[in-house]
Amino acid sequence: MRVPGDKSISHRAALIAPLASSASVVRGLSDGADVRASVRAMQRLGAAVECEEEEGRGLTIRCAGGGLDVTSAPRLDCGNSGTTARLLAGILAGSGVAAVLDGDPSLRSRPMRRVIYPLQAMGARVEYDGEPERLPVRFRGRATGTLRTLRHRGRVASAQVKSAILLAGVLARVRVEVSEPALSRDHTERMLAGMGVPLAFDAGRTGAGEVRFDPSDWEGALEGLRMTVPGDPSSAAFLIGAALLGGRTVRVADVAANPGRIGFLSVLEEMGAGVDRDPAPTEGGEPREAWTVHPPDDLRAFSIGGDLIPRVIDEIPLLAVLAARARGRSEIRDAAELRVKESDRLAVLARTLGKLGVVVEERPDGLTIQGRAGRLRGDVDAHGDHRIAMAFGVLDAAGDADLRIDDQACADVSYPDFWDALEPFRRGSRGGSLPRTGRVIAVDGPAASGKSSTARSVARRLGFVHVNSGLLYRAITWWALDRGIAEDEPSIEAAVPGLDVDLVPADDGFDVSVAGTRPGRGLESSEVTARVSAVSTLPAVRDVVLERLRRAGRRHEIVCEGRDIGTAVFPDAELKVFLVADVGERARRRLRQRAAPFTEDDLEREVRRIDARDRLDRSRPLSPLRRAPDAIEIDTTSMSPGRVVDAILELAASAFR
Repeated sequence: MRVPGDKSISHRAALIAPLASSASVVRGLSDGADVRASVRAMQRLGAAVECEEEEGRGLTIRCAGGGLDVTSAPRLDCGNSGTTARLLAGILAGSGVAAVLDGDPSLRSRPMRRVIYPLQAMGARVEYDGEPERLPVRFRGRATGTLRTLRHRGRVASAQVKSAILLAGVLARVRVEVSEPALSRDHTERMLAGMGVPLAFDAGRTGAGEVRFDPSDWEGALEGLRMTVPGDPSSAAFLIGAALLGGRTVRVADVAANPGRIGFLSVLEEMGAGVDRDPAPTEGGEPREAWTVHPPDDLRAFSIGGDLIPRVIDEIPLLAVLAARARGRSEIRDAAELRVKESDRLAVLARTLGKLGVVVEERPDGLTIQGRAGRLRGDVDAHGDHRIAMAFGVLDAAGDADLRIDDQACADVSYPDFWDALEPFRRGSRGGSLPRTGRVIAVDGPAASGKSSTARSVARRLGFVHVNSGLLYRAITWWALDRGIAEDEPSIEAAVPGLDVDLVPADDGFDVSVAGTRPGRGLESSEVTARVSAVSTLPAVRDVVLERLRRAGRRHEIVCEGRDIGTAVFPDAELKVFLVADVGERARRRLRQRAAPFTEDDLEREVRRIDARDRLDRSRPLSPLRRAPDAIEIDTTSMSPGRVVDAILELAASAFR
């Protein structure tokens, strides 16, 4: 999937690029109503901004440069966009331009004091035109003089407040410092720094939330901005949430990976999801990545609060509906900021989930949510809040909910095509680019026949998930060795049915967890290798492994490799392949893997070991090694790894036609 341009970066490009002294071209801006409000406001302020929509690529703005050219005090309609209003406040204060900021009834109900107060402290002439601390707000022009320096210490982390102060300081060319109790989004800092502004801030986001602007050695001209806006991680989060609820793997390309914006990925990992992050070239000072997210068999509850909240603030409605389907009790703390968004999101989430039958406790700064199974039915009043509507849209798409959302159109604020983008994720849908789940390629064969490397490559080429069945057997063997019962088969048989052992998503397939621990390289120890064949023959062990593998096959499209995958684990697999090779060639492959010289005596010993392993695998009473009647045998003795993979891909093309 691809998602629209990042909304936060788009706002800043629309508001800051016109202030440059030279030309700017920015492509891929979000074409939501909020960003369009920012573009219109700058045009009303006399900036030379042209805006056009490119089919399927969002908005492109071209700015001639030269800043603002205001002949009267315009009334700037910010619509429903708090970012537009608050960043414009800094621009008007710093430039000394007279104008009135206003918005729709929803935006008029949201507080402005946290932005207006520090600007007034800098000397900006600002008055409330109506209700105190609310829009509309009137900025009086400044004929002479400039603003005062400011050292601001915010009580809460707010990227909008910080941005307003920075913009005021930069445009007025006065020193400002902003300190926050936690790290907030730093898109403004990155963009201004890329345009030549001397800012001191922690781009690595490893320290405190502090930023300083000192104009002492700066000439005062902003350089033009040229960039393509990466995909919006908040928009991506909703599609990822829909994929997780539907048990599907999803890849999102070219998405903004600013550390201040992607805290929700760590929450998804806490819930059991696997997240692969592939970096892409940085552009405009903003890191970007492609994400592949693998669903767990069951979502787990989570607990979030503290410094993480500013990095997940827009995704909390989504996390709340995921919590409603997670196993256990989830907790959200320190999120009182959500009460002054487009709606009181904490209250709306608590009330709506409660009406649907989910047990929710609302607290002043958060929620506790007890996950539940079963069908959810009811009406959803989105209160005109795009993120509320989108979150419950995700919950409805999972297929075990029947929700009627009153105002789907409000999603246009940030994601105009959201409902179309969500459609492929609906349970039972075959639309869009997502493949159906549940298809299995079974790859069997004796030791060192090339199963693992071949299965991994085939899975990567097809976009399937690679499953190594041997990991589960090795994990149970490792666990038995760790507890000193590896030779006590009755003890293993008695303990395994209740053992917490499972496949967990990893970089290119699955890792394995046993008793809450990932053994990692311990699975390859010589002790495990010496004992795993015997442990794998125990009936209780095989029952547990078969159940875990089949569960993975129900939830994912997989390439599963082992010694009985096509005969015992997935007898109905769409494609079964049985790899063989001459025992001498298999022995040479094993020795080459050790990356050390070997002699003919070493080779002979390895041949004997592999031959003994083959006899054991073929003679075991449960699921012995044998080719399934409908499996296709491939002799890899004289074939390159690439040729083997290509042969299986050709078979898959026919099997899945």
